[in-house]
Amino acid sequence: MNDKILETLEFAKITDRLQEMAITAPAKSQAANLVPSSKFSWVQQALKQTLTGTNMLRIKGQLPLTDFMDVKPSTKRLRINANLNAAELGNLLLVLTLANDVNGFLEDVDDEELDLTAIETILEDLNVPEDFFNQLKKSLTFDGEVLDTASSALAQLRRELKANDEEIKKRMDGYLKGNSSKYLSEQIVTIRDERYVIPVRQEYRNKFGGVVHDQSASGQTLFIEPSSVLNLNNRVQNLLAQERREIQRILHSLSSQARQEVDSIEQIAAALTALDFIQAKAKLARELKATEPQLTEDHSLVFLQARHPLIDPKKVVANDIRLGEDFDTMLITGPNTGGKTITLKTVGILQLMVQAGLFIPVAENSKAGVFKDICADIGDEQSIEQSLSTFSSHINGIIKIMKNVDEQTLVLIDEIGAGTDPEEGASLAISILDFLRKKQAKIIVTTHYPELKLYGYNRPKAINASMEFDLKTLSPTYRLQIGIPGHSNAFAIARRLGMREDVVKNAEGLMSDDNADINQMIAELAKQTKKASTARRHLETSLDRSRKLEVKLQQALDWYNQRVQKQLEFAQERANEVVAKSRKKAEKIIEQLQKQPNNVKQNELIDAKGKLTQLEKQNENLAHNRVLQKEKRRHHVKVGDQVKVLSYNQTGTITKKLSEHQYEVQMGIIKVKVSDRDVEKINQQKQQTKKTVRAVSSNRRSNARSELDLRGQRYDEAMTNLDRYIDSVLLAGLDVVTIIHGIGTGAIRKGVWQYLRSSSHVKSFNYAPANEGGNGATIVHLK
Repeated sequence: MNDKILETLEFAKITDRLQEMAITAPAKSQAANLVPSSKFSWVQQALKQTLTGTNMLRIKGQLPLTDFMDVKPSTKRLRINANLNAAELGNLLLVLTLANDVNGFLEDVDDEELDLTAIETILEDLNVPEDFFNQLKKSLTFDGEVLDTASSALAQLRRELKANDEEIKKRMDGYLKGNSSKYLSEQIVTIRDERYVIPVRQEYRNKFGGVVHDQSASGQTLFIEPSSVLNLNNRVQNLLAQERREIQRILHSLSSQARQEVDSIEQIAAALTALDFIQAKAKLARELKATEPQLTEDHSLVFLQARHPLIDPKKVVANDIRLGEDFDTMLITGPNTGGKTITLKTVGILQLMVQAGLFIPVAENSKAGVFKDICADIGDEQSIEQSLSTFSSHINGIIKIMKNVDEQTLVLIDEIGAGTDPEEGASLAISILDFLRKKQAKIIVTTHYPELKLYGYNRPKAINASMEFDLKTLSPTYRLQIGIPGHSNAFAIARRLGMREDVVKNAEGLMSDDNADINQMIAELAKQTKKASTARRHLETSLDRSRKLEVKLQQALDWYNQRVQKQLEFAQERANEVVAKSRKKAEKIIEQLQKQPNNVKQNELIDAKGKLTQLEKQNENLAHNRVLQKEKRRHHVKVGDQVKVLSYNQTGTITKKLSEHQYEVQMGIIKVKVSDRDVEKINQQKQQTKKTVRAVSSNRRSNARSELDLRGQRYDEAMTNLDRYIDSVLLAGLDVVTIIHGIGTGAIRKGVWQYLRSSSHVKSFNYAPANEGGNGATIVHLK
């Protein structure tokens, strides 16, 4: 890829943004040096890695990385038998620690949830040499501070230093707090020449003996090392010298171990850099709202809703741009400031990004080719130093393009043939296009020449295009219209700005009939295209509104079904209460009669019969109650009966009686455990009727809910409810459901995810979007 195209299309601004996304210095350097590749396999692999990075960022979050120094200078010194200093070894410890952290971060990744195939070879290089890593961890910090645990000798020396310092401090404190304090200018202990001293007034210099190490600027204060601490200070210096020697020995030993692992260290650092770089590409894709393009082997490209990545997202206009399928040459015509040049640059920069392994700001299902070269002549490149005119510079650029062009070249030329006599320029432009087309290049050019509009009609696999212009506001809309040539709109603009009508009409009369016909045809095409585009947008809006309405209706239906079920349950409970009370009253009457069998008075007997008759009437009324009739049918079932399971709203067959009130029901391929209160016996005739109805309206949804709320439940209860719920939605034919588990301690969430991973009916699952519950809910896609 030539350097000129990178400069012309401002590719460096993309790499600058990529650098900002990287964490480590080596990855930032890799981002700064990124250039597009013309090798198909490299581009394909790079895009796969970017896809893995975006999925990893979405599912797992950011990798546990922090900045580290490039290890190459250190490994280079190790290879020539030089020793590393503490800071360099600390950096190696950081690198190995990060490798361990990344391994742990990706250890529990589910292969179905996150495919890491594209970065598998990178992850294999994160094999940490455990013995060396443990020795480093015991000896150093990341900042290069040597720890006491580096060796027993170092620990002993530091203990002695600490004890010696405490003795010095004790003696010095005696000077500060005792009778000698009156001889001091300040009640402090300080250090001079790496020795502890006290500030003594000049006139009392002989009170302490010892050595004078310094004096104040005025000469009134002397910094004296008292004779009582001379030996202790001498011992400090001796111990410090021993400490330095021991540290050098430790660093030498660690460097020797590092030398044996130098290849492994380089591989690990390179792998971390690669992962950071991939993550940076994923972050850039997220920032640009970019997607993965499909690669084509015929060098065709389809950029749907393409946006220039360097234009403010709030201002940029998205366009569909196609090339290489139905046509290989596109001629964009129209007035200046309409967006022709930006369209050229958009195609160029997006294609460069693809060939650099980056996602691009386009809609899903976009396509891109892999070109051997992308050539562009865009903008005014007049060179004062070379004394070249705009036209000469323009032609020089095209000559360079023509030298190496072939079927694997994308050619972008702005204002082809401009800068000279219009007739000659148009002829030259046509001849250049003929040459480029013979070489089978993919071509997009912009032009003002009306002759090239006919070129787009007359040549095979060539097409006209233009940038839409709003005559009402006299401003461009920056929307690309493929299939429609542009025109200057000069007469319409002149009229809108207040030009005299007779002058405009005279100008229109001076145009040739051919040009007038062409302009009329273009205007008509533009109107028809605008109507079609408006209709399409209206249909898209209506479709989106219909989908949202469908979701709302389904939610309302779910709510209604839940309310009906609750009402039935309430009626059942009330009926059960009435029966229970009646039974208790009857038992009480019987009990009273039994207590006095021989002494029952006539009035008491009549009264008891009256009460029993009243209870019989209540029971008779209950017998006609529809809810109780259903309840009765539920309790009279046996193995082999066809039943309706109310909680699932599905029919099945009782296959086993588990206990007095528990049954096993076979519903299709699923067996469920239900209570006798949850089933309703159906006769064969009713079952046949239902089968017929189901065949007619098999698409009707059941009353299965689209979400399950497990918050506030115990773990075992939540797992049981989840299992029953998944069965119900499978039978109901729902594709997507939401499990609300909350955040809390995470026990319910963990249990939910373990269940979903083990279920063969679950296609995929992930956390809900932030505005729908975030980490407190899980969206489940069922097979």
